Amino acid sequence: MRLTDTDAVTHTNRKIAQSAGAASSALAGARAEGKRVVLTNGVFDLLHAGHVRYLQEARAQGDLLVVGLNGDDSVRRRKGPSRPLMPLDDRMVVVAALASVDLVVPFHEDTANELVARLQPDVYVKGGDYDPAAPPGSKGHLPEAAVCRDYGGQVAVLSFLPGRSTTDLVRRINERREA
Repeated sequence: MRLTDTDAVTHTNRKIAQSAGAASSALAGARAEGKRVVLTNGVFDLLHAGHVRYLQEARAQGDLLVVGLNGDDSVRRRKGPSRPLMPLDDRMVVVAALASVDLVVPFHEDTANELVARLQPDVYVKGGDYDPAAPPGSKGHLPEAAVCRDYGGQVAVLSFLPGRSTTDLVRRINERREA
């Protein structure tokens, strides 16, 4: 049997929205049923246990978890020319395949402000390395928090697993390769 013929592939593909508008339309039915929508975002370019646990914890905040993925140019602007490690289309498939994720949507700006404003999740979630009270320009600043609060949404900061970041993983891989 060819992989492309499986129900799993079809299910994963249905969880990918190509734009914020498509994601908003996909969420309309769930909202009409009173479902609690949770949104998080990030790069997710080398999936690891920290990502999986974070997404599971985020999903527990509501009924549906939407994950916004930074577009490739956005990642390069934020993380440098060597990132992302995987292109956006691949990252969307990998994240959409996770059981905790209900919908994946790309965004191409440097922050998820526009995505948050468009989708208006009930809960906007980020990891413990962010601080919604941190002033602009400081470490941990979360610009999307103000957007979320403007329409009455909640902001949740989840736990952070030290040593479980893509940057740390890439560093360890490079150290072992050089040894």
